[in-house]
Order: sequence, then C-alpha cells, then structure tokens
Amino acid sequence: MKKSFLFISCEEAQHICNKRQYGEATGWERMKLGIRLSWCRITRAYSNRNNKLSEIMQKSDVSCLKDDERSNMQKQFEEELAKHQ
Repeated sequence: MKKSFLFISCEEAQHICNKRQYGEATGWERMKLGIRLSWCRITRAYSNRNNKLSEIMQKSDVSCLKDDERSNMQKQFEEELAKHQ
C-alpha cells in the first residue's frame, strides 16, 4: 500500500498536533493536520483536549519550590527518616 503524502495516520496527526502547540510544526505539517482534523473525530477530540490542557496550564498560577527550599525540605525529610530507623 502506497503511503499518501497528503493523508496522515492518527498517530502522526497527534504528533504534529503536539508540535503545533509548541510552535514547532511547519506550514506543510499544519496543512496536513488541518485536512486530518476535517474528517477524523478522534484526532479532533485529541486536539481539543490538548488545547484545553494548554489553556489551563497557561492560566494556572503554579508556584514551584526554589532549589534552596527543596534542599531544606529534603534535609528535614532525611532527618525524620533517620529518627524512625
């Protein structure tokens, strides 16, 4: 079976969708993805979930531990662990 240069598999479409999300997809890839999205409900659902997740992550106000806070917490954990052993 000859592989079509215009129609892509669902897995390839998901990969291109992920690349598009980070601005790494080429114009040709975006066009092939658009064709796939026009008729494949599975790929369309994946793309919608991916977009919603990205929006939520951008809107969230996630604060991470700084390196010194993390090392202090790890040190306290190891001290408590040593007490119980």
